[in-house]
Amino acid sequence: MTGAVGRGVRRCGAVLALVVGGAAAGCSPTAEPSSPESSRAPAASTTETPSPTTAAPTPREPRPAPVEIAVAGDVHFEGALAPRLLRPASALTPATTALAAADVAIVNLETSVGSGGRPEPGKRFVFSAGTAAFEALAAAGIDVASMANNHALDFGRARLPSTLRAAAAAQPALAVVGIGVDEDEAVAPAVTDVDGTRVATIAASAADQDPTADPTGAWAAGPDTPGVADANDPRRLLREVRRADAEADVVVTYLHWGVQGERCPSADQRALARRLVGAGADLVVGSHAHELQGDGRLGPGYVAYGLGNFAWYSPGPTGVLTLTVQPPREPAGRARVTASRWWPATIGADGLAAPDYGARAAASRDRRKALRGCAGLG
Repeated sequence: MTGAVGRGVRRCGAVLALVVGGAAAGCSPTAEPSSPESSRAPAASTTETPSPTTAAPTPREPRPAPVEIAVAGDVHFEGALAPRLLRPASALTPATTALAAADVAIVNLETSVGSGGRPEPGKRFVFSAGTAAFEALAAAGIDVASMANNHALDFGRARLPSTLRAAAAAQPALAVVGIGVDEDEAVAPAVTDVDGTRVATIAASAADQDPTADPTGAWAAGPDTPGVADANDPRRLLREVRRADAEADVVVTYLHWGVQGERCPSADQRALARRLVGAGADLVVGSHAHELQGDGRLGPGYVAYGLGNFAWYSPGPTGVLTLTVQPPREPAGRARVTASRWWPATIGADGLAAPDYGARAAASRDRRKALRGCAGLG
């Protein structure tokens, strides 16, 4: 059921949905939403004026245009968010301006989707949404949704065929990654073409697991078993990252990882991030802790360990991280983040993110700086 389809996207070419059913150096501090600050590096000049006594130099090849990739955290449709799916076209749009403005926007969809199945016995929190969830994400300007998490199969594998059919129907408006009919499909990337620059997004779950309360480990997709992409043994994920690095210009990995409630990344997160960057991931981002965690440079890559909640039934701080990425000029080169921009926001009683101003925006800026320090990032 794997295939490739295309669509026009914001300043983009096409989304090639290959799955499911078919702080940069010198980064500026957080800016208020009305005037976002960026640490965008100036573009190198490609114009040379020849001397009257010398021949004109050979023209340089055009440098690939930078792409903007926006990432945010966990989304579900529980509590006050549930009735918003009655009008999916506007369910999330009040909160997603910063996501919709980017060339590629990525979030984690933290819920089972579809119909059928039964709630997992003994699981404390069980989330469910109809297939309108995919329509809501696409209408909000989101291009890629990860379902590699510990709630995607809250209603068991019996619901999974419904999920995969709905995900296939959502293409080309939305690509769903991290889940599939087998391991190959679950770990396969979605590739977004942005004016000729190919951005590959791969998702996997390496969340801490308590087998007595959270059977996520049993949900891993296998060679002949449907489920979610699992990275508790990261070897398959690392192979997929290397393959994507050879075929795409920019590689993004979205991980569901870390310890819930912790604001600093665990040793396991930090070790896996290093391995992913070493394998060719340009951006390593994630969620699961339901807390914001630090972001910044890690060698040639950029890591955002924890994006927290984004559309969620618990009020609290949130935001959207937008990264300006310069694609490699040479086939063997690495993409590089040249600017980062933070859209500070707070989740309200309605479950949606509203922009922060004044003292709240300043607090968000200070919090992000502190979190970067405990994450050991530049």
